[in-house]
Amino acid sequence: MMGFFVWFEMDNSEFKRQLSSLKNESEVSDFCRKLVLHGIPFIFRENEHNYYEFRKRIAIQFGVSFHEVYITGSAKLGFSPFKDKDFDLDSDIDVAIISEKFFEEIMWKINKFQQEYRASRKTLNYSEVQKYHDFLEYTALGWIRPDKLPVSFQMKELKNSWFEFFNSLSYNRSEIGNYKVSGGVFKTYQHYESYIVSGFVGLQKKYIIQGIK
Repeated sequence: MMGFFVWFEMDNSEFKRQLSSLKNESEVSDFCRKLVLHGIPFIFRENEHNYYEFRKRIAIQFGVSFHEVYITGSAKLGFSPFKDKDFDLDSDIDVAIISEKFFEEIMWKINKFQQEYRASRKTLNYSEVQKYHDFLEYTALGWIRPDKLPVSFQMKELKNSWFEFFNSLSYNRSEIGNYKVSGGVFKTYQHYESYIVSGFVGLQKKYIIQGIK
């Protein structure tokens, strides 16, 4: 039997205490699944039906199942362990879409640009090159972040439509309330879980060094 208990209304201090007490990465993974990957997000804790409607909006827009739409970050937990602060009106809503099909659709559109870039038929300034390299690093982790695409990228229309859609969900224009909504795409559930667990492992090491028990 695991040596910890997860509360839905867990606060940041209890999170630190429980994470610090875990003995190995397997326990950290289980802790992560219970707290981040499972259950109703903090932001929708009093209205589960609105959570469904919010996910459905996103699923319809991108042609994925609503089961493939997750809320992560402080809107899921009620606090941000990475920023060490509670969820509040200045917090963003982070959406993760987990769909290999959708991931590959976007990457196929990027394929032509990459070929032209290698052949030097596409030119980018220094900041755009850095941003594009960041984008490719994230895709190597199985995570597409449209905010990292260069401004001059030929998929500017796709990038703009992405942000226009998530803006249409923000600031009292959807079930989420008066918050900014942003999103990214993970290739598989395993990529998403691996990313979250890796972050938790890093936090655990930090807490142990700080002497948190």
